[in-house]
Amino acid sequence: MAGLGMAGTAPEPGPTEPEPEPASTEPKPDAGAAEPLTVLSLPAQLIIAVGIAVAAVAAAIHLSAAFLAVSPPNTLTKRHGAAIDDYIYPEFERVWKLFAPNPLQQNIAVQARAEIRTREGGTATTGWRDLSAQDGAAIRHNPLPSHTQQNELRRAWEFYVGSHDAQERPQGMRGSLSEQYIRRIVMLRFGREEDGGAVERIQVRSATTPVAPPSWSDEKIDTKTIYRTLPWWTVTTDDIPEAKSR
Repeated sequence: MAGLGMAGTAPEPGPTEPEPEPASTEPKPDAGAAEPLTVLSLPAQLIIAVGIAVAAVAAAIHLSAAFLAVSPPNTLTKRHGAAIDDYIYPEFERVWKLFAPNPLQQNIAVQARAEIRTREGGTATTGWRDLSAQDGAAIRHNPLPSHTQQNELRRAWEFYVGSHDAQERPQGMRGSLSEQYIRRIVMLRFGREEDGGAVERIQVRSATTPVAPPSWSDEKIDTKTIYRTLPWWTVTTDDIPEAKSR
């Protein structure tokens, strides 16, 4: 009986385990998260605010000048046209040849040569260097050619041609500016010294060759190359980009 009583007696419950606390739904602070600007010191906030304001003003001035440069004549362009041109040309000039009905049918190469002062005190003239061919070689097989390689020299020559007459006389301030631009580009390619001598004068020319018509066309075109040779220019300190940056 005792055995049966002991067997039928329910076991005493052991100590109960504490129930787990519900997980908190509040997000934990991320140690790597960026601190808000309000956490920065007052001088740091002022510096950031001034930087943003300067960038906004510069962007507004640039967009306004670019808009006025391509807009029809108005009161602002008539009163401040010279200042707008000084800012826009030649670096930010715009053209719309993408939408021209007739594509270019000529290959125009810009070439240059230099007159140097030799170490013995004499003078010598270098051969013509094809600057356009240099840009073409840099662009060929390059999936991401730079804007400078594609357009700097070409646009500079178009700028010159559009601001000079047949006698190579500059037409207004833009003509003189285009000459300075061409000289700086040439001197950037040549450098202060060429063929072991100091560059004293440079001369630029263009070689224009009409594109031959396709084989199936009956059109006849003379593909002879025509040269346009500019006068010699004496090199000054303003024509040397390295000297201007110092």
